[in-house]
Amino acid sequence: MSDLLEFRLLKYIAMIAETGNFTRAAEKLYLAQPSLSEQIRNLEEGLGIELFDRSGKRVELTPAGLVLVSYAKGAVRERNEIVKAARAIHQGEVPPLRLGFSSFVPIVVLEGFQRLYESVFPACPVHLAGGNAAQIVERLRNKTLDCALLPMPVEGDDLAVLQIGSTPLVVCMRTDDPLAQLTEIRPVEMADRLTVFRDPESHPIAHRRLLEMLAECGVRPQVACAAATPAELQWMVQKGFGLALISGQTKLEASLTTRAVAGVTWTADTAFVHNSAADHLALPLLARHLRKRSNPKPRRSEQRKKEQGAVQLELLT
Repeated sequence: MSDLLEFRLLKYIAMIAETGNFTRAAEKLYLAQPSLSEQIRNLEEGLGIELFDRSGKRVELTPAGLVLVSYAKGAVRERNEIVKAARAIHQGEVPPLRLGFSSFVPIVVLEGFQRLYESVFPACPVHLAGGNAAQIVERLRNKTLDCALLPMPVEGDDLAVLQIGSTPLVVCMRTDDPLAQLTEIRPVEMADRLTVFRDPESHPIAHRRLLEMLAECGVRPQVACAAATPAELQWMVQKGFGLALISGQTKLEASLTTRAVAGVTWTADTAFVHNSAADHLALPLLARHLRKRSNPKPRRSEQRKKEQGAVQLELLT
């Protein structure tokens, strides 16, 4: 971005676009209209582009201006959020961040989020609340939690959902299971033994989607055992109650192992979620940092994608 484009000029551009009039924009900016017009004209000449079409009664953005004003509005908004947060930290007025989380979210994601929050809002407390996804979503809607880390999918027009991680779903089994001799498991080979699941009532949408994916491969499992936590799920597999599908990032008990599922790209996805109407001052800054950290890693080729089984998003490490 050119050195000519100082922050004050970004603010001016955003205000002119908002009002559609140099005189009204100058009033809101506490500037003389001739001064504002001259500064914008000098900027246009310096950049070699025309930002505004002044031929009509209302000032309109040119195509080049549309590009620049989008950046200007974002820069002004981000600056205001950062200043507000810095002032609140200085004055000790940042309220505790009430963070909900599901036990089925990988620990690496939860710990990474904690490190991120500490780096953005140092010395500001976090209050944690575990629970199942359905309960946490309800608390987000009631605004007794500010945000949450949850397994996807999460649905609701009243919720802001940002995916921050994705790992392959793998088959969990005992190390002495005959299937452990294989490098990967075909869906048909686990069809009759896939009986251990996360409690369907804890995340009905995710359970329904999992059954749909299994059905697409001709697998219609019997949900015989329902686990409320990853520890319960692993205990059931240890005791021989059946096989389970788990995130590839799950820390396993010593007597258990996992194998990839052949021919599919099933993933366990994690999201940062908050009420769209939530007003904790940390949320916009956290969301911005998370978007930057959650961009997909470049893929070298389609063959690489097949070998890995799924696109991996950069987690909070």
